[in-house]
Amino acid sequence: MHLRADAARNRAAIVEAARTVFAEQGLDVPLEEIARRAGTGSATLYRRFPTREDLIAAVLAERMSEHLDAVRNGLADEDPWRGFASYVTAAAAMQARDRGIADLVIMEMPAGPEIEELRSRAFDGLVQLVERARHSGVLRADFTTEDVVLLLMANAGLVERAHGMAADASVRLVHVLLDGFRAQGASAGPPAPGPRQTEEAMRRNCGRLLTSVRRRR
Repeated sequence: MHLRADAARNRAAIVEAARTVFAEQGLDVPLEEIARRAGTGSATLYRRFPTREDLIAAVLAERMSEHLDAVRNGLADEDPWRGFASYVTAAAAMQARDRGIADLVIMEMPAGPEIEELRSRAFDGLVQLVERARHSGVLRADFTTEDVVLLLMANAGLVERAHGMAADASVRLVHVLLDGFRAQGASAGPPAPGPRQTEEAMRRNCGRLLTSVRRRR
């Protein structure tokens, strides 16, 4: 469906404003603030994006493409450890730059077909990165993709709370954790949460976000 020129401009302004505000404040920012930044009314915003999830999906497509690129770049590196570490470093850096991304990785957010396709391809690539590094003997043998989710959850919390030093603190956290992921010197420990537990935690994070948003209206 083609939009009129003014409607298309309004939509583009809303998406750009949402991208900026989500990056600054996270996904639970009042939508009225996004409308104000876009120079439109709340009614216009809701006409273009009836739900918060619709707006997040519109903004997320570009970010998910960047995430997929980080996975691809890791797989393109012939060194299994360097490829794995480059992905983790890039994903954490995206979170440190963008509070919206920091929120998104800790929740199971409903999204459209384009987003789900990007998400699925990124996850498949992550599985390859982990398996390649583990089978080569450089990544600890008990490491799973859920451990990557745990790292990004920890980094998301740090980004939210390390006011004024989030970028530097994130770099330090990732450096220390990557050392702990190496096979050399690894010791026996408790297993990572299973996929179902992890997905349930992400769904609950999404539910808490939406509950918080409703209370603030």
